[in-house]
Amino acid sequence: MTGNLYRGQAGLPFSSTLRVYEPLEAFPEEQRAAIQAAGARTASRAAVENAELLASLGRITRSGGDPFPTGRTDLVRVTTAPAPEAGTADAGADAGQVLLYCPSQLVLRAGLAANALMEGIHGPLAELLIPEEQRDRHQERIDLVKARDGSIRVHTRASTWGIPFSWFSLFMESDQKDVVESAGRILTVRVWAPITEALERARYAVANLALAAPDLDMLDDLAQLTEWLELFHVDSMVELDYGAVADKVYPDESPMDIRLGIECLAEGDMTGAAAAYRRLASRWIPIRQLARAS
Repeated sequence: MTGNLYRGQAGLPFSSTLRVYEPLEAFPEEQRAAIQAAGARTASRAAVENAELLASLGRITRSGGDPFPTGRTDLVRVTTAPAPEAGTADAGADAGQVLLYCPSQLVLRAGLAANALMEGIHGPLAELLIPEEQRDRHQERIDLVKARDGSIRVHTRASTWGIPFSWFSLFMESDQKDVVESAGRILTVRVWAPITEALERARYAVANLALAAPDLDMLDDLAQLTEWLELFHVDSMVELDYGAVADKVYPDESPMDIRLGIECLAEGDMTGAAAAYRRLASRWIPIRQLARAS
């Protein structure tokens, strides 16, 4: 069942994620052993994704009506990157490579998601789905995590039914990619960029949009994205994980369209900018419309 569940995504909405992987030294010293041990238990990325999905489905059907994660276990994703200097690789990494870690932080992320839901247009419905008693209980879990870990950087951002255009500004066509396929389907596509390069691209986009299109919603998204990335270690890696939507859009030229659109705006070429947006819209608006499909 587990393999099929991951491959089929259990009929859930398309979900894409933006993750930051940090070197072990970026985490508080008292957390490093647990993070390293959790990373060492990672059999494969497919196993991690499947375990997270199984856990989320289990919470939905949990007795007592509490849909929130308890924090008793937390998955950690691991990737490798070239070591900044020879001899700095973590134990277990290949020569010249350093291990980078991205904890799932489900307790914190579930709290943030619930707050966003309560503050949105579906707030009254959310109150029925997530009773106040359960929200209060989960806030106690969040308080415990914050008291234990202190200042916390949330390593993962998620989006359903499409990828925010601002995310594509962090990546280039030449960045490292991993296309995961099975039985003739694309399960996901993952794209990586060093955080220093992602930040440079985001700042370039912010600077040009601020001058050429200050009223564009994407400018606010990019400014928030830049502030978020600035929280992390300079040797971190940024990963865009398309998720199951990759099977609908890949090969995807969205990073190039975003880059060309911003360059056209900076040069005053409104025709070129409009053409780039049309390409993006034709690719992603049909995906977003699925959220309203019956």
